[in-house]
Amino acid sequence: MINENANLMEKTAPPAFRRGKNIIAVASGKGGVGKTWFSITLTHALARAGKKVLLFDGDLGLANVDVQLGLMPKRDLNDVIRGRLSLDKVIQPYEDGGFDIIAGRSGQASLSALPGQRLMVLRDQLLDVANDYDVVICDLGAGVDRTVRMLSASATRTLIVTTDEPTSLTDAYAFIKLGNAAGSSKYISIVVNMAPSESEGEKTYKTLLKACENFLRLSPPLAGMVRLDPKVKESIRHQTPLLTRSPNTQAAEDVENIARTMMKLLSEGKVAAG
Repeated sequence: MINENANLMEKTAPPAFRRGKNIIAVASGKGGVGKTWFSITLTHALARAGKKVLLFDGDLGLANVDVQLGLMPKRDLNDVIRGRLSLDKVIQPYEDGGFDIIAGRSGQASLSALPGQRLMVLRDQLLDVANDYDVVICDLGAGVDRTVRMLSASATRTLIVTTDEPTSLTDAYAFIKLGNAAGSSKYISIVVNMAPSESEGEKTYKTLLKACENFLRLSPPLAGMVRLDPKVKESIRHQTPLLTRSPNTQAAEDVENIARTMMKLLSEGKVAAG
């Protein structure tokens, strides 16, 4: 059960920020819900639909987009943080998927504890780079720390990935509550991942929705649900995107539906409309 006494970090709003017009952040209250896999698959779906897309690994300190794609990047965010390169210089094409990536640096504690000013510089560079793309997908770290909240606050829309596990739902609620305190709750939508069925996915969403309505007077919309699919783990083990290895599976269909929804909202200028 979700309750109002969920353990939250401080409710301070992030520093003053610019909000991007085409950045979709993917977040979760906790790890293990398939957030990075979803970010990769959503990016790939948008690229297959003809969009110019950038995948930014914003999971500072625990980055693994490159691992799931089987890449060994020569340049990554660490080069930007240390002032060796600007953000646009670490963009690398992922030719098999038809999109670009900015890789993070796993196990680099300095990236997850950036001073506020350095973080704002990184955020501003990302917003500038986004001008060259139709869509930027930003894979955020799990949790609700300062870095995650700032990058989420700079996105056009944040997709909160959750599952039916009570801890996942509680932490997703905590993320939404902090977003509400910072005045950005209207930019949040829900994605239910690993749903055993459509009806179970709908039940999971309604559980989270009820808590938001009861305690926060909010009704975050459902962006979509992704059904549980054994082909997902298989694709991750083989370090190959699902839409390359098993494009006709249920999970692939579900993510492509979410991609179409996001494209429609972007084209109508409604992604940030709540």
